[in-house]
Amino acid sequence: MHLRASSLADTHAIAAAIAGLSRSGDLIVLAGEMGAGKTAFAKGFGAALGVTEPITSPTFTLVHSYQAGKLTLHHADIYRLSTHNEVADLALAELLEYDGIVLIEWGDVVAGSLGDHLLVQLDAVDDDEEARVVTLSGVGPGWAARWQRVEVATGSFAC
Repeated sequence: MHLRASSLADTHAIAAAIAGLSRSGDLIVLAGEMGAGKTAFAKGFGAALGVTEPITSPTFTLVHSYQAGKLTLHHADIYRLSTHNEVADLALAELLEYDGIVLIEWGDVVAGSLGDHLLVQLDAVDDDEEARVVTLSGVGPGWAARWQRVEVATGSFAC
């Protein structure tokens, strides 16, 4: 599904729509070039879940965790990791078991080994510095069962 975010506020709104459909145990992979809006998406997602502290890129710490009511939002960045073993050492699956949702920036590199997840691809629009094309792809039964609700929740951004 292809969506158009014409502004940062639209990126946050799309992220909020996805957050509203997310549940404990979900894995969401954020992909896109440097500066495409992965962390901006994470900020909108976290705010929609109720995270009140600032969400920052975990590039150097690898994982930041934020309380969001009864859930914990784990925000990972695997840009600096070079092997599947290093990713495995993060124990992302274990984070999901403890009432958590995991967002992984740059996770498209290892998405094939992640199992059930939602892939959020963010791409800059050449002729508009603020705009992004956001492509959503569900992988596995968890998101397939919610796909119609994803379409309805994000429909106003469809392109």
